[in-house]
Amino acid sequence: MGDLLGVAVLGAGHMGADHIRRLDQVVSGARVAAVADPDRDRAEAAVAGLAGVTVHTDPVAALDAPGVAAVLIASPGPAHEEALLAAFERRLPVLCEKPMVPDSAGALRVVEAEARIGRRLAQIGFMRRYDAEYRRLKALLDGGSLGRPLMLHCTHRNVSSPAGFTSAMLINSSVSHEIDAARWLLGQELTAVTVLRPAPSAGAPEGLIDPQFVLFETERGALVDVEVFVNCGFGYQVRCEAVCEAGSARIGDEHTMVVTARGAAREEVAQDYLVRFADAYDREVQAWVDAARRGEVTGPDVWDGYAAAVVAEAGVRALSTGGRATVDLAPRPDVYATAGR
Repeated sequence: MGDLLGVAVLGAGHMGADHIRRLDQVVSGARVAAVADPDRDRAEAAVAGLAGVTVHTDPVAALDAPGVAAVLIASPGPAHEEALLAAFERRLPVLCEKPMVPDSAGALRVVEAEARIGRRLAQIGFMRRYDAEYRRLKALLDGGSLGRPLMLHCTHRNVSSPAGFTSAMLINSSVSHEIDAARWLLGQELTAVTVLRPAPSAGAPEGLIDPQFVLFETERGALVDVEVFVNCGFGYQVRCEAVCEAGSARIGDEHTMVVTARGAAREEVAQDYLVRFADAYDREVQAWVDAARRGEVTGPDVWDGYAAAVVAEAGVRALSTGGRATVDLAPRPDVYATAGR
């Protein structure tokens, strides 16, 4: 056990509990050393049966627990900035779930804090970069055989939205994944956002603008559109089609089990992101653990987290005004050299 990377998991809710399970049962080279959650009973339930884990209600106490050499942040977004800065002070490698920080000002503070250290400590949890289909599409676009990408057509659907979900959260929570995926796939920053609002679905809660049609412009003239529909009622679907000068490529068509019985065929549709992207989460956390054990940090960086926050804020402005909102990024520190790398 002494050779395993001891991880403090901050947050024991839906995402945190799944990461605790993953570190214990799926990922090699790591163990859960500590867990923190304001709800102590929830934290204890998440690590029931795991040996050598300390349980805390204070996240900073978990960082200082015996055996902790790395941090996985899966707490709600507003708690991320404090946890990231505390991890930086201790020079601990971090995997932080998105959003890195919900607001761009806080995200920029995180960028500046890591830049002052002079080396990377944080990987941001944009797990689509680890999905097999997304990685194939990225390799195809980078290879150049289809020519210059002109457009990305994206679909993001959820069965239903949780209680308290707002119209702005369709952009800054749901579409934030498409924001990062577009930057990564195209290798370009997003420069402007327009949000169109069809008549809300009858299945949407009262007052929720759902679905939405989000249009992004990029620095080199490509367009990215996203249909986001978080109360579609039938399943969790994520699709992306790249249209290029010499061809197109589409990912996300379900290739799941088809059940034939009683004179009919039925194709299963994933019901949430933990099912659809289970393999991506596994690869993401394994890559982070492997890098941390080598003394490195790879994957999406804090600039990617900051850029996603700025673009999402522009999208929320566009939603509220009905107009086009520009994206204004701060100067990028040299340590974060390439858009969406």
